[in-house]
Amino acid sequence: MRQPGVDLLWNPPGATDLVLLAHGGYEHSHKNPHLWRGPILRMWPFAAALRSAVPSAAVGLMRYRYRGWNDVGDPATDLRAVLDELPPVIQRVVLIGHSMGGRAVVAAGDHPRVAGVLGLAPWLPPEDPLGALRSPVLFAHGNEDTVTSPAETRAYANRLRAAGTPVGVLLLPGETHAMLHRFHDWNALVTTFTHHALTTEGAIPNDDQQLPQTTPPTTTATAILHIARSRRSMPVQERFRTAARD
Repeated sequence: MRQPGVDLLWNPPGATDLVLLAHGGYEHSHKNPHLWRGPILRMWPFAAALRSAVPSAAVGLMRYRYRGWNDVGDPATDLRAVLDELPPVIQRVVLIGHSMGGRAVVAAGDHPRVAGVLGLAPWLPPEDPLGALRSPVLFAHGNEDTVTSPAETRAYANRLRAAGTPVGVLLLPGETHAMLHRFHDWNALVTTFTHHALTTEGAIPNDDQQLPQTTPPTTTATAILHIARSRRSMPVQERFRTAARD
Protein backbone atom coordinates (compact mmCIF):
# COMPACT_ATOMS: atom_id res chain seq x y z
CA MET A 1 0.00 0.00 0.00
CA ARG A 2 1.30 3.49 -0.83
CA GLN A 3 2.20 5.66 2.16
CA PRO A 4 2.06 9.44 2.40
CA GLY A 5 5.29 11.36 2.64
CA VAL A 6 7.40 14.28 1.50
CA ASP A 7 9.71 14.65 -1.48
CA LEU A 8 12.41 17.12 -0.46
CA LEU A 9 13.37 19.39 -3.34
CA TRP A 10 15.71 21.59 -1.29
CA ASN A 11 17.30 20.53 1.99
CA PRO A 12 20.09 22.83 3.17
CA PRO A 13 22.35 21.61 6.00
CA GLY A 14 20.95 22.38 9.43
CA ALA A 15 17.48 23.38 8.24
CA THR A 16 14.94 23.53 11.07
CA ASP A 17 12.12 25.01 8.97
CA LEU A 18 10.21 23.29 6.18
CA VAL A 19 7.97 24.82 3.55
CA LEU A 20 5.58 22.06 2.53
CA LEU A 21 3.80 22.42 -0.83
CA ALA A 22 0.50 20.55 -1.16
CA HIS A 23 -0.74 20.08 -4.73
CA GLY A 24 -4.25 19.85 -6.11
CA GLY A 25 -6.29 16.84 -7.13
CA TYR A 26 -9.83 15.56 -7.62
CA GLU A 27 -13.00 15.17 -5.64
CA HIS A 28 -12.86 11.37 -6.05
CA SER A 29 -9.89 9.28 -7.16
CA HIS A 30 -7.78 6.48 -5.70
CA LYS A 31 -5.27 6.55 -8.55
CA ASN A 32 -1.55 7.00 -7.99
CA PRO A 33 -0.57 10.73 -7.79
CA HIS A 34 2.68 10.27 -9.71
CA LEU A 35 5.26 13.04 -10.11
CA TRP A 36 4.50 13.95 -13.73
CA ARG A 37 0.91 15.09 -13.28
CA GLY A 38 0.05 18.72 -13.98
CA PRO A 39 -1.11 19.68 -10.45
CA ILE A 40 2.17 18.41 -8.98
CA LEU A 41 4.36 19.97 -11.66
CA ARG A 42 2.68 23.34 -11.02
CA MET A 43 4.26 23.42 -7.55
CA TRP A 44 7.87 23.25 -8.77
CA PRO A 45 8.24 26.98 -9.63
CA PHE A 46 7.21 27.81 -6.06
CA ALA A 47 9.96 25.53 -4.81
CA ALA A 48 12.52 27.23 -7.06
CA ALA A 49 11.38 30.69 -5.91
CA LEU A 50 11.54 29.64 -2.25
CA ARG A 51 15.04 28.21 -2.65
CA SER A 52 16.22 31.66 -3.73
CA ALA A 53 14.12 33.75 -1.34
CA VAL A 54 14.33 31.64 1.85
CA PRO A 55 17.48 29.53 1.31
CA SER A 56 17.81 28.42 4.94
CA ALA A 57 14.47 26.56 4.88
CA ALA A 58 13.91 23.12 3.42
CA VAL A 59 11.28 22.85 0.70
CA GLY A 60 9.21 19.72 0.27
CA LEU A 61 6.39 18.43 -1.90
CA MET A 62 3.56 16.67 -0.10
CA ARG A 63 2.89 13.22 -1.54
CA TYR A 64 -0.58 11.83 -0.90
CA ARG A 65 -1.62 8.21 -1.21
CA TYR A 66 -4.33 9.10 -3.72
CA ARG A 67 -5.27 11.81 -6.21
CA GLY A 68 -8.67 12.48 -4.64
CA TRP A 69 -10.27 13.90 -1.50
CA ASN A 70 -12.58 10.87 -1.44
CA ASP A 71 -15.29 12.08 0.98
CA VAL A 72 -13.18 11.25 4.06
CA GLY A 73 -10.45 13.82 3.39
CA ASP A 74 -7.62 11.45 2.52
CA PRO A 75 -5.13 14.27 1.69
CA ALA A 76 -5.77 15.99 5.03
CA THR A 77 -5.27 12.69 6.87
CA ASP A 78 -2.03 12.14 4.96
CA LEU A 79 -0.79 15.65 5.67
CA ARG A 80 -1.45 15.34 9.38
CA ALA A 81 0.37 11.99 9.46
CA VAL A 82 3.38 13.59 7.77
CA LEU A 83 3.40 16.48 10.23
CA ASP A 84 3.29 14.01 13.12
CA GLU A 85 6.23 12.01 11.80
CA LEU A 86 8.62 14.62 10.47
CA PRO A 87 12.13 14.34 11.92
CA PRO A 88 12.54 16.19 15.25
CA VAL A 89 15.00 18.64 13.67
CA ILE A 90 12.08 20.23 11.78
CA GLN A 91 10.57 22.66 14.27
CA ARG A 92 8.33 24.82 12.05
CA VAL A 93 6.36 24.05 8.92
CA VAL A 94 4.79 26.59 6.58
CA LEU A 95 1.88 24.97 4.72
CA ILE A 96 1.13 26.14 1.17
CA GLY A 97 -1.59 24.35 -0.75
CA HIS A 98 -3.28 24.77 -4.13
CA SER A 99 -6.89 23.76 -4.80
CA MET A 100 -7.45 20.41 -3.03
CA GLY A 101 -4.09 21.01 -1.38
CA GLY A 102 -5.50 24.29 -0.07
CA ARG A 103 -8.32 22.37 1.54
CA ALA A 104 -5.81 19.95 3.06
CA VAL A 105 -3.56 22.63 4.56
CA VAL A 106 -6.58 24.35 6.11
CA ALA A 107 -7.76 21.05 7.59
CA ALA A 108 -4.31 20.41 9.12
CA GLY A 109 -3.51 24.03 9.91
CA ASP A 110 -4.00 23.62 13.66
CA HIS A 111 -1.07 21.20 13.99
CA PRO A 112 1.48 22.41 16.59
CA ARG A 113 4.32 22.38 14.07
CA VAL A 114 2.54 24.74 11.69
CA ALA A 115 3.91 28.29 11.40
CA GLY A 116 1.52 29.61 8.75
CA VAL A 117 -1.15 28.54 6.25
CA LEU A 118 -1.42 29.82 2.67
CA GLY A 119 -4.22 28.60 0.41
CA LEU A 120 -3.86 29.25 -3.33
CA ALA A 121 -7.21 29.00 -5.15
CA PRO A 122 -8.28 26.76 -2.27
CA TRP A 123 -11.25 24.41 -2.38
CA LEU A 124 -13.21 25.44 0.72
CA PRO A 125 -16.81 24.17 0.52
CA PRO A 126 -19.25 25.60 3.04
CA GLU A 127 -19.70 22.29 4.84
CA ASP A 128 -16.07 22.17 5.96
CA PRO A 129 -15.61 22.77 9.70
CA LEU A 130 -13.49 25.57 11.07
CA GLY A 131 -10.15 24.76 12.61
CA ALA A 132 -7.95 26.76 14.97
CA LEU A 133 -5.49 27.67 12.22
CA ARG A 134 -2.07 28.84 13.31
CA SER A 135 -1.31 32.34 12.05
CA PRO A 136 -0.48 33.85 9.71
CA VAL A 137 -3.34 32.69 7.47
CA LEU A 138 -3.84 33.94 3.92
CA PHE A 139 -5.99 32.86 0.98
CA ALA A 140 -5.45 33.99 -2.63
CA HIS A 141 -7.86 33.40 -5.49
CA GLY A 142 -8.10 34.41 -9.13
CA ASN A 143 -11.39 36.14 -9.84
CA GLU A 144 -11.85 34.16 -13.08
CA ASP A 145 -11.44 30.79 -11.39
CA THR A 146 -14.28 28.45 -12.43
CA VAL A 147 -12.88 25.30 -10.79
CA THR A 148 -12.89 26.43 -7.16
CA SER A 149 -14.98 29.31 -5.90
CA PRO A 150 -13.58 32.72 -4.90
CA ALA A 151 -16.91 33.43 -3.20
CA GLU A 152 -16.59 30.31 -1.06
CA THR A 153 -13.05 31.30 -0.15
CA ARG A 154 -14.23 34.70 1.05
CA ALA A 155 -17.12 33.09 2.94
CA TYR A 156 -14.78 30.67 4.71
CA ALA A 157 -12.46 33.55 5.60
CA ASN A 158 -15.39 35.47 7.09
CA ARG A 159 -16.31 32.44 9.19
CA LEU A 160 -12.73 32.26 10.48
CA ARG A 161 -12.74 35.95 11.33
CA ALA A 162 -16.02 35.58 13.20
CA ALA A 163 -14.42 32.79 15.22
CA GLY A 164 -11.45 35.01 16.09
CA THR A 165 -8.81 33.92 13.55
CA PRO A 166 -7.21 36.78 11.58
CA VAL A 167 -7.11 35.92 7.88
CA GLY A 168 -6.43 37.82 4.70
CA VAL A 169 -7.93 37.25 1.25
CA LEU A 170 -6.19 38.42 -1.92
CA LEU A 171 -8.10 38.47 -5.19
CA LEU A 172 -6.11 38.35 -8.44
CA PRO A 173 -8.04 39.93 -11.32
CA GLY A 174 -7.54 38.19 -14.65
CA GLU A 175 -6.34 34.92 -13.12
CA THR A 176 -7.79 31.41 -13.44
CA HIS A 177 -7.39 28.21 -11.46
CA ALA A 178 -4.09 27.05 -12.98
CA MET A 179 -2.34 30.27 -11.86
CA LEU A 180 -0.57 30.70 -15.21
CA HIS A 181 -1.50 34.25 -16.28
CA ARG A 182 0.02 36.07 -13.30
CA PHE A 183 2.86 33.64 -12.81
CA HIS A 184 5.34 36.08 -11.22
CA ASP A 185 2.76 37.52 -8.85
CA TRP A 186 1.97 34.03 -7.52
CA ASN A 187 5.67 33.33 -6.98
CA ALA A 188 6.14 36.63 -5.17
CA LEU A 189 3.09 35.97 -3.01
CA VAL A 190 4.42 32.55 -1.95
CA THR A 191 7.88 33.86 -1.06
CA THR A 192 6.61 37.00 0.71
CA PHE A 193 4.17 34.98 2.81
CA THR A 194 6.81 32.41 3.74
CA HIS A 195 9.35 35.07 4.68
CA HIS A 196 6.76 36.75 6.91
CA ALA A 197 5.70 33.47 8.52
CA LEU A 198 9.30 32.58 9.43
CA THR A 199 10.60 36.03 10.38
CA THR A 200 7.49 38.20 11.12
CA GLU A 201 9.10 40.84 8.88
CA GLY A 202 6.83 42.71 6.51
CA ALA A 203 3.05 42.41 6.65
CA ILE A 204 0.21 40.44 5.13
CA PRO A 205 -3.40 41.64 4.98
CA ASN A 206 -6.08 40.64 7.46
CA ASP A 207 -8.90 41.80 5.19
CA ASP A 208 -10.01 41.37 1.56
CA GLN A 209 -7.82 43.10 -1.02
CA GLN A 210 -6.96 42.95 -4.69
CA LEU A 211 -3.37 42.04 -5.50
CA PRO A 212 -1.98 44.56 -8.00
CA GLN A 213 -0.49 43.11 -11.16
CA THR A 214 3.24 43.86 -11.14
CA THR A 215 4.25 42.35 -14.50
CA PRO A 216 2.53 41.88 -17.87
CA PRO A 217 0.32 38.78 -18.17
CA THR A 218 2.23 35.56 -18.82
CA THR A 219 1.30 33.43 -21.81
CA THR A 220 0.41 29.82 -21.12
CA ALA A 221 3.40 28.66 -23.18
CA THR A 222 5.81 30.83 -21.19
CA ALA A 223 4.37 29.64 -17.89
CA ILE A 224 4.70 25.99 -18.92
CA LEU A 225 8.30 26.64 -19.92
CA HIS A 226 8.97 28.09 -16.47
CA ILE A 227 7.46 24.98 -14.90
CA ALA A 228 9.60 22.67 -17.04
CA ARG A 229 12.77 24.59 -16.20
CA SER A 230 11.99 24.53 -12.50
CA ARG A 231 11.31 20.81 -12.60
CA ARG A 232 14.59 20.15 -14.37
CA SER A 233 16.62 22.35 -12.02
CA MET A 234 15.25 20.83 -8.79
CA PRO A 235 15.29 17.04 -8.74
CA VAL A 236 13.97 15.22 -5.70
CA GLN A 237 16.84 15.09 -3.20
CA GLU A 238 15.34 12.87 -0.55
CA ARG A 239 12.09 11.06 0.16
CA PHE A 240 10.48 10.82 3.56
CA ARG A 241 7.65 8.34 4.01
CA THR A 242 5.48 7.80 7.05
CA ALA A 243 5.37 4.46 8.79
CA ALA A 244 2.95 1.90 7.40
CA ARG A 245 -0.55 2.18 8.81
CA ASP A 246 -3.40 -0.29 9.01
